[in-house]
Amino acid sequence: MSKVIRIGTRDSELALWQATTVQQKLDNIGLNTQLVPVKSTGDLVLDKPLYELGITGIFTKTLDVALLKGDIDIAVHSMKDVPTQLPTGIAKAAVLERATSKDILVHLGTDFLEGKGTIATGSLRRKAQWLHRYPEHQVVDLRGNVNTRLLKLIENGWNGAIFAKAGLERIKLLPKDAIELDWMVPAPAQGAMLIVGLEKNKETLEKIAVLNHHESDVCTTIERDFLRTLEGGCTAPIGALARIKNRKVYFIGCLHSLDGQEKLEVKKECAIKDFKNFGKQCATQILDNGGRKLMESIKDGLNTIH
Repeated sequence: MSKVIRIGTRDSELALWQATTVQQKLDNIGLNTQLVPVKSTGDLVLDKPLYELGITGIFTKTLDVALLKGDIDIAVHSMKDVPTQLPTGIAKAAVLERATSKDILVHLGTDFLEGKGTIATGSLRRKAQWLHRYPEHQVVDLRGNVNTRLLKLIENGWNGAIFAKAGLERIKLLPKDAIELDWMVPAPAQGAMLIVGLEKNKETLEKIAVLNHHESDVCTTIERDFLRTLEGGCTAPIGALARIKNRKVYFIGCLHSLDGQEKLEVKKECAIKDFKNFGKQCATQILDNGGRKLMESIKDGLNTIH
């Protein structure tokens, strides 16, 4: 019998769906696996906005610790939750083929879009992009797993809430009348799943690597490089999306002020063979065109909130 690979996961319905999907793929290539669910701080503390919790790694730290302690062998994450700098000793094993990266609006009727309304989201990026388009609207904080957030929308009678389409699709909770927000630039790596393991466990990493989807890996790498270069350790309203067509990468990235009024955007393309520094180049373009000043004001704004 080969060694059992213990798969660490958050215990929300969506996280378990993702981990079970990975488990099935590993079982299909002849590996023995076991799911190990754990609760993350991000799931336990629901009364504070994410940026107040020090958003970097809030959903992944518990699994990082379990991995480094040897309680699990690999961890499965929504890639957009993973800090751009992985902890020392932890390595990327595989990026699975990406689902849709789109954001959607789940609503209780759309009349409010023409006037004033209240939208719920826990994301600074979604809030800023929404307010840029609908400055008359109010945006309230919304936390919890997907199921909890859908319930809160109904209970509070807000006009709508913004979700990642992939998450609702995966657990079959996507309402038929949900609106695709084609104009909203998604979070870097939204819709992608990442498997990480211990750097020293080369054998395990090699086994998992067969699940890697090259195009999804390339696109999410570009988006996360863009995020890392812009952020400099600070949470900010940043959107990024890379797509590959005919051996070319097409990229759009944006940075907004916290209130959504200011917007900096970059649209660029490159040959797929030149993708290595592409995300950084796109971010540098934004930084050189007002981005540094805007990032400073975002940091000041978040410090004031704290």
